[in-house]
Amino acid sequence: MVVLPPGTLLQLIYLDARLEKIPVGRFIEIGPGSGEITERLLRAGWVGTVYDLSAETIDAIKRRFESEIYKGRLTVVVGDYLSSPVLPNEQVDLIISCMVMEHLDTDAERSFMQHSARWLKEGGRMIGLVPASPRHWGIEDDIAGHCRRYTRSAMRDLAIVNGWTIEHIAGLTYPVSNLLLPISNALVQRHEASKLALSSIERTKYSGRRKVHFKTHFPMALKLLLNEWTMLPFYWIQRMFVNSKDALVIYFEASPKR
Repeated sequence: MVVLPPGTLLQLIYLDARLEKIPVGRFIEIGPGSGEITERLLRAGWVGTVYDLSAETIDAIKRRFESEIYKGRLTVVVGDYLSSPVLPNEQVDLIISCMVMEHLDTDAERSFMQHSARWLKEGGRMIGLVPASPRHWGIEDDIAGHCRRYTRSAMRDLAIVNGWTIEHIAGLTYPVSNLLLPISNALVQRHEASKLALSSIERTKYSGRRKVHFKTHFPMALKLLLNEWTMLPFYWIQRMFVNSKDALVIYFEASPKR
């Protein structure tokens, strides 16, 4: 059991509500991080595969989901999702990624969309969460190896160019994350500035296993304050501002045109 940041909790509560509308099936998750989304999918009855470039991230996923891996409900892969071979009998119902697409350059971003279209079954969909609001670019984007922050129009353009349809889009974590952003930037500057010396690929690998006290990791005592129940009022406020151009996260669902 871990204590999650407020913004992460708000994203997960929103994701839970959306997943309830999707029939359970097979999934691929790219960039599982600590496995919070993976856990929700498995708990809901999904079966699937996670990909990550970092062996350390995958090792942590193996430890967390040892039972599910043993039962054949979860497969883990250290490697590049874009290089994964697509077999017709292994296509999936859902492709999901959280804070992944912003790491891809323009060519890789296009390949991501096209490769995902080949992986999806008829009627399948992609769910993505990406950082939003380019004017809020900061040191955390540099540390994490981001190539961009998205806007709604940029996401829609990306979908259209690659033959996808955006089915649902929403801005998340406003205004909580915006209010906390100066503190967040100060903590990142203090604890992670040295990571700027790493290569872009190393920063990308590192982004899934960051440890910054009071930013990504919190004392267990704060579980009483930071949990899905206490964040519900802020979740409802978030829902009032899903169209805000200042929201720091975009959630989208998309499907490829057939």
